[in-house]
Amino acid sequence: MSYLSIFIISFTIALSGALVPGPLFATVVYQSAKQGFKTGPLIILGHGILEIAMIAFITLGFSRFINSPAVLKGISVAGALVLIIFGISMLREIKEPAIEESGNYGKSSNLIMMGFMLSITNPHWTIWWLTVGLGLVLAAQKIGMIAIAIFFAGHILADLGWYSIISFTVSKGKKFISKTVHRGVIYFCAMTLVGFGIYLGVNSFKFYR
Repeated sequence: MSYLSIFIISFTIALSGALVPGPLFATVVYQSAKQGFKTGPLIILGHGILEIAMIAFITLGFSRFINSPAVLKGISVAGALVLIIFGISMLREIKEPAIEESGNYGKSSNLIMMGFMLSITNPHWTIWWLTVGLGLVLAAQKIGMIAIAIFFAGHILADLGWYSIISFTVSKGKKFISKTVHRGVIYFCAMTLVGFGIYLGVNSFKFYR
């Protein structure tokens, strides 16, 4: 397997996952309307920091300690609570949605932490890394550390590219949308997070037995 093929495979798989709307997508859309273009890149920075840690866990052989029903069940329940809390906090803003003219609203560190928390509390993210990601990292590891670095580069660039486009589109488009449309966007994002949270919470004990 060549370095180029590793990059293409990693990029394509990551992009296919990023294109599917979920909690990360909903949060980027919501926060981009408030904090501007920086939202996507900074949330993905937090997401990427966690993924570097996961790759290190896999290469060092620690992934087996995470891949247990008890741990995955705990992650699922915690993730459900986090998503529901995030969703409720969005719903509270529907009464008085403020479309910021400046992209400097809020702290950048909060966005980085948000990306980290949305990923670490998402059991689907953990399962992906312990199945598909595990196989890809181990395959790259046989070639060497450069191959692992290229794998990560392809993976994170797909996420960064897609969510940067989303942030740019939302941050530029907010000047042309009404308060009614903005309330609708907030409601959609909030209910997406709450819906995912309820789904994960209800099914956590079915998923991991």
